[in-house]
Amino acid sequence: MTATPDNIVSDSQSQPYSPAAQPLRFWEKAGYGVGDIGFNFYWANISAFLLIFYTDVFGISAAAAGTMMLITKIIDAFTDPMMGAIADRTRSRFGKFRPYLLWLALPLAGAGVLTYTTPDLDADGKLIWAYCTYSLLMLIYTGINIPYSALSGVITADSQQRTTLVSFRFIGGFTGGILVTYLTPKLVPWLGQGDDVLGWQLTMGLFGLAAALLFLCTFASTRERIQPVSSAPVPVWQDIRDLAGNKPWLVLFCLALVIMITITMRASSAVYYFKYYLQQPQLVGEFLSSYMLALALGAASTPLLTRFFDKKTLMMGLMSLAGLLSLALYFVPPDNISAVFALNLAIGFVLGPKSPLAFSMYADSADYNEWRTGRRATAMTFSAATFSQKLGGALASACIGWLLALLGYVANTTQNAGSQQGILWLMSVIPGVVALVAAAVMWFYPLTEAQLRQIQAELSARRGLPAVDADDVMSKS
Repeated sequence: MTATPDNIVSDSQSQPYSPAAQPLRFWEKAGYGVGDIGFNFYWANISAFLLIFYTDVFGISAAAAGTMMLITKIIDAFTDPMMGAIADRTRSRFGKFRPYLLWLALPLAGAGVLTYTTPDLDADGKLIWAYCTYSLLMLIYTGINIPYSALSGVITADSQQRTTLVSFRFIGGFTGGILVTYLTPKLVPWLGQGDDVLGWQLTMGLFGLAAALLFLCTFASTRERIQPVSSAPVPVWQDIRDLAGNKPWLVLFCLALVIMITITMRASSAVYYFKYYLQQPQLVGEFLSSYMLALALGAASTPLLTRFFDKKTLMMGLMSLAGLLSLALYFVPPDNISAVFALNLAIGFVLGPKSPLAFSMYADSADYNEWRTGRRATAMTFSAATFSQKLGGALASACIGWLLALLGYVANTTQNAGSQQGILWLMSVIPGVVALVAAAVMWFYPLTEAQLRQIQAELSARRGLPAVDADDVMSKS
């Protein structure tokens, strides 16, 4: 990951035109999007299955697993910004961010298999193994995912095209989620032939190889076009100081933390909800995969929605709806499976645009920072934001583990009334309230669409590039 000699330049530097003047081709948007299919072979598995893998297959307590997943995220507090700083300072003939898709694809696959391996150790030995392998997985995941996320901020400078590009990303991501949530409950017993320990290893090995091929597709189909106004080296502490003074980014940091609590809590609780509350464990794959399909449809609608609604207003409305729908799930009786599925599909559709909206706004906040300070730290912007997502997911997993332990959860047995009620709250009331908090957080986001157009026009002028009307760009894309 070391920098290459100064006489080697990014292939993006051979593109002297204004990025806003060049509508993105479909294949570049699709190529960027398939990368997130690969990432969700890991992320969706972690969100939906890792906790129940640790409690029901690996053999550690819910409280220990939840605490472990939270503590490892403290490590990410350092590794995410560090990776952002490294990526921002990388120079290669392939650019700053694309090379990591090649360098770390296979190491990530190996770490995934190790994480889902159950060693023949005592309880303490297993816990140490879990800490080490999960930390390794998240470290390598950070090393490849941060540059991938930052890549969306340098492919195009136009805010609406970014929204479209990131919508392709999350359509890919939710497609990966559909595949993972539908196939995993079927692949594990099929590949393991009754041995779930072996089944999990082989399943993660298969997903890892598929992800590596998808990362290669993203590398080959995308280009980095946006260069900072100033190329002078900047100390890492200055990047952090710039983020601390970037109000749009601070709001998005808090928003990502809160929203990820909602999403992870529902995804991780779903397996427990179907297995122990509804007592229909055979339906969990269909439940989660249909939810991912609804998320993908919601993400696909984002470019259309942003033509009619300001990003801030849209985000507030969507999170409010998600909160109310999640609260409504509490009142659905366990024998009304159709209503459970219908509400879940509605929640998925309104949550779908959240991710492309948020990541488009991260790129906008990087523009704002460059406009305000003359410095651009795209990967640092995305890395710190990714950390907030990971922390939100870890807090959700830890809360699930702690609450289940508090209410007397015992793996693979009939649960007591308190444990069943806790599982219901984790699936409905708690994520519903958190979603309403997210809508309130979004109220403080300061950037308007008019301000963004002015910022991007001024940045184009500083680069000596022509400013192009956004409506003209959209008519061509």
